[in-house]
Amino acid sequence: MAATRRVMRAVRVFEFGGPEVLKLQSDVLVPVAKENQVLIKVHACGVNPVETYIRSGTYARKPALPYTPGSDVSGVIESVGEHVTAFKKGDRVFTLETVSGGYAEYAVAAANRVFPLPDKLDFRQGAALGVPYFTAYRALFQKGCAKAGESVLVHGASGGVGLAACQIARACGLKVLGTAGTEEGMNVILRNGAHQAFNHRDPNYIERIKECTGPEGVDIIIEMLSNVNLDADLQLLARTGRVMVVGCRGRVEINPRDTMSKESSIIGVSLFLATEEERQECATVLLDGIEAGWLKPIVGLEYPLEKVSKAHEDIICSSGARGKMVLLL
Repeated sequence: MAATRRVMRAVRVFEFGGPEVLKLQSDVLVPVAKENQVLIKVHACGVNPVETYIRSGTYARKPALPYTPGSDVSGVIESVGEHVTAFKKGDRVFTLETVSGGYAEYAVAAANRVFPLPDKLDFRQGAALGVPYFTAYRALFQKGCAKAGESVLVHGASGGVGLAACQIARACGLKVLGTAGTEEGMNVILRNGAHQAFNHRDPNYIERIKECTGPEGVDIIIEMLSNVNLDADLQLLARTGRVMVVGCRGRVEINPRDTMSKESSIIGVSLFLATEEERQECATVLLDGIEAGWLKPIVGLEYPLEKVSKAHEDIICSSGARGKMVLLL
């Protein structure tokens, strides 16, 4: 007689739409780890803006319905599939992606998207590692070609990716400027790598940044809201400066001539397109940073799984981020 499959709580999306389409179900079958996969008992899962775009049906990638959102989980290995030798039951881990979805009590992930979670970090911090830190490193170095001694402006620096960019850039010898929307957010980024902070709600904040950088401008801009900021970003760049487009919520009008006068570049960043070698490079740098002590994920708002719809509302509509938003299980 076949063994009875276990069930779990998981968030399911049966139709694209607003936050209300996120449905918490209590009778979802626990997934099974197949070849080169692991099953993780999830303790925490990060919430990322891109997950709201996918849920709404407006993103370029649309998963087959129904699906469970969530990519960067932290937890403990429950079981491993065939040919998995890097992990065993009981190992503490975090993920970059999942196969079955992270807003759930258990999640399956490909073994090469799973990394050991050092004892220095708790599970909440582990859920703040995957997407933010890999994206920040990719934007700065793999696509932005940052070098020690250059300057970087992190727009929206108090969120998960922004704080990761501040910590990484500071540790790698860059001059770090950051923007946030609240006094508290500005203090957070100053404590996490930024040399100077600016309030992007100040109508004169662009002029204040120019006063700080002088006529030379800034070498790299990490841009979380390019549909609002891209035109102004081009005025702030140094010669051969680069705007790294990490986030966008709509269209924007720019004058391409602004790129000609400084031979500047606008470069899109997609973690989804990273190669296996690039992911491993990121992981090595980040794990070394945790060991050295300069990489410390900042956890912001925390929600139980029952409040997932509220989390999706808040990540888009909140007045100012203060670290990575996580779901706790």
